[in-house]
Amino acid sequence: MASSKDAKELEAEAKLPLYDTPNGSNGHAYSPVVEVMEEDEDSGRGTWSGKLDFILSCISFAVGLGNIWRFPFLCYENGGGAFLLPYIFMMSVAGMAVYFLETAMGQFASLGAITVWKMSPFFKGIGYGMVIVGLYVAVFYNVVVSYTIFYIFASFRKEVPWATCGNYWNTENCTVDAHNMNLTNSSDFKPIRPSEEYFNNRVLKISDGMDNMGSLNWELALCLLFAWVIVCLSLAKGIKSSGKVAYATAIFPYVVLIILFIRGITLPGASDGIIYYIKPDIKKLGNAKVWQDAAVQVFFSLGSSFGTLHTLSSFNKWNQNCHRDAIIVCWLDCATSVFGGFVVFSVLGFMAKDAGTTVDQIVASGPGLAFIAYPEAIARMPLSPLWSVLFFAMLFMLGLGSEMAVVEACVMSSIDDLQDYSNFFRKHKGIITIGTCVVMFLIGLAMCTQGGIYLLNLINVYGVGMNILILAFLECVAVAFVYGIDRFMNDLEVMLGFRPSIFWKISWMFISPIFLLFVLVFSFVLYEPLKYGEDYIYPDWAIAIGWLLLVTSLFPAVGYPFYSMWQQEGGLFERLKQSMQPTKDWGPALNQNRKQAGYRVLPMREKIDSSGTRNRLQNGKNYSPIDDTTVV
Repeated sequence: MASSKDAKELEAEAKLPLYDTPNGSNGHAYSPVVEVMEEDEDSGRGTWSGKLDFILSCISFAVGLGNIWRFPFLCYENGGGAFLLPYIFMMSVAGMAVYFLETAMGQFASLGAITVWKMSPFFKGIGYGMVIVGLYVAVFYNVVVSYTIFYIFASFRKEVPWATCGNYWNTENCTVDAHNMNLTNSSDFKPIRPSEEYFNNRVLKISDGMDNMGSLNWELALCLLFAWVIVCLSLAKGIKSSGKVAYATAIFPYVVLIILFIRGITLPGASDGIIYYIKPDIKKLGNAKVWQDAAVQVFFSLGSSFGTLHTLSSFNKWNQNCHRDAIIVCWLDCATSVFGGFVVFSVLGFMAKDAGTTVDQIVASGPGLAFIAYPEAIARMPLSPLWSVLFFAMLFMLGLGSEMAVVEACVMSSIDDLQDYSNFFRKHKGIITIGTCVVMFLIGLAMCTQGGIYLLNLINVYGVGMNILILAFLECVAVAFVYGIDRFMNDLEVMLGFRPSIFWKISWMFISPIFLLFVLVFSFVLYEPLKYGEDYIYPDWAIAIGWLLLVTSLFPAVGYPFYSMWQQEGGLFERLKQSMQPTKDWGPALNQNRKQAGYRVLPMREKIDSSGTRNRLQNGKNYSPIDDTTVV
């Protein structure tokens, strides 16, 4: 219980010189030492329940379907090793720097992707753009998760259904062993593996293009509904429940991947696939698309520019070592992608040898590659239904971990931005989460039609493509050159207990922005129309929808600065200057941390909750109860 004396001390402290932002020669000014009530970091917003919850949630989010589903098909269509080198390079010069930047921003202010821009309201539109990208990802990502659920249910039989031909979804080109076929009987004969036909003809019931979306695939629709129900249940109790789920979604997948790797490298022809994977085609390194895809994949896999990292780290204790966590997660994510590539390409090498062709010709590239290569390996294993259930359960967990993080980020960032109403909406966060999931499920039904895979690929390329690189570029510029790189480094020094090395300063100021800008310019100059597989070229109206998705996510970053300036007073340059300055309540959430970092102490005020208990509020957040005699 706090006493009246405590309240008077707090009132006196509120009258001390206030610092809207750090200042002074070293970027900080420390207010006089006054005893302050120790506040609880586990406010109404919530925090992780354990020290490992954050890093495991980040691993669960970063190490997801992007590593096992998206990375292999991008690697395959960009020449194997020709993609691997740019991927590792972009992880080093841009991915890791932006990842640390976003986690540090969120942890320092305990704010999500939108409200964290109290550091410079002029750029708040970047936060809105990131949340829009997160919504794109949440919608189509769970459709991919629904594919894994479909395969799980299909595996409960004596033999996996994609192991043989002769089923109603197979064509005359289906073959289990190409060497047993008389290929000279027909020049038009093209052997197709049963796993490929199962995915296209049975799971997707694929049409011939976006001009023919076809009917709703009710089996996929039910799987999608199941996926969204699981997401809702996992987020039911907020961040604490999702943190516990991360223990399973982060660890179990590695066990299954190791088993599949051992099986893959023992298949005949596996070495051909691995050589194709690790041997770069030097000519393709001159293709801007390879570099763009590598950069986008780094950001997609890490979750940078989705707004998710700000939100996840905002639930941290203020002095959590997010510097260490960022390095661990980034390189573990990179290593998982590379390791997953060995699993996929060892199977592709086997498929190529079995079909008597080369690795680059064995299957059509596209988002479905992982659902062809992995099942092919499983079909060749003893007790294949058992391994199939385990593998697709792994994919489901990978997808679930990432999906939970994205949905939580979208919901929490939006609630944080509601200012005076945020406490009300936090109390009803469960209902808001359910409503958000229902809306996303209904939108996702469009991708459960026969032409849904074409729409999914369109969103995957345009909704989560160049826009996330542009947002990351703007974010680096805003923090380094507007908020001030030295000021930000000083903030981190106080929060972490040590000053990050000059490498991060140089990366945020020069290396990351320059390479991101380089990739963006060449991507625009060498732009090519979108294709699905080798043959299908998207119609112009579909490409227009794709560009609309991209522009929609970038519009807030362009439009919000004008609104921010309109809210200020004075002339044009005065409005511009004011809108770029941090707000008065920018800084750590708790007064004890604000004092330590040299920020303005926020006054306490009183609120009586529904039970009649009087509580102190700091910046709209509940803290420990005080007795009825206290006057604040």
